[in-house]
Amino acid sequence: MKYAFAGGVFALVLAGTGMAAPTAAADAKPVKPKAVDFAGTVALSNCSGSVVRTPQSQAGDPALVLSNGHCLETGFPTAGEVIVNRPSTRTFKLLNGAANQVATLKASKISYATMTDTDISLYQLTSTYGQIEKKYGIKALELESKHPVQGRPITVVSGYWKKTYACDIDGFVYRMKEGEWTWKDSVRYTSACQTIGGTSGSPVIDRTTGKVTAVNNTGNEDGERCTLNNPCEVDENGKVTVRKGINYAQETYLIVPCVGPKSVIDLKRPGCVLPKP
Repeated sequence: MKYAFAGGVFALVLAGTGMAAPTAAADAKPVKPKAVDFAGTVALSNCSGSVVRTPQSQAGDPALVLSNGHCLETGFPTAGEVIVNRPSTRTFKLLNGAANQVATLKASKISYATMTDTDISLYQLTSTYGQIEKKYGIKALELESKHPVQGRPITVVSGYWKKTYACDIDGFVYRMKEGEWTWKDSVRYTSACQTIGGTSGSPVIDRTTGKVTAVNNTGNEDGERCTLNNPCEVDENGKVTVRKGINYAQETYLIVPCVGPKSVIDLKRPGCVLPKP
């Protein structure tokens, strides 16, 4: 887990489903990369995150903050555990484009969190999207509603460190194992993204679309096999591959169908395949 912790740094992993991975070659024509800054990102006490919205979100909806499941203030969820609608008063430092803190946002609850199949947390805030934009001039980052695309240029934006990492999507991992957890269809970065502890939960921005395509969360630090801070890749035939120094993220398009009116996470909505309690 790319998680900052007093006295040390830990690192971990997330995912989606086993869909066929699109590639950049499928794009009709080259698109000029979009500029990426820190606007809408947040710093947690131990991780990074971002204020996110779906394409259907309205100004009056309570805002959501996206981070990793392993970044929860209550500790790591166990394998198989899914958390929904748990009260929380956690705070988040909201950054502008220049990485300056412009506000402290407060949660009302943990809407959803898990480290099963994926590694995500979604906090509901006491502020709406419209209130944040009007008061601080910050728009929420939009979640991509489609599967990430292999070969796309991406930027990992860490609010915790106020630092960015630029590389490409190298490919996708059928299954990722780290300690007791297993994730599906993880995003593998090219080697240029050398993310560190504290970057967990950072939004991964597709520079072609400008949208959040994944959430940063782990990397193999020591070359170990499937241990904490050393995730391994497992293919459809069970073959295990270890890539020391390579980092990963978890897809976020799966979140979109699960978010209903007023930012309610409804796991029974059509198309929602996130793990259920």
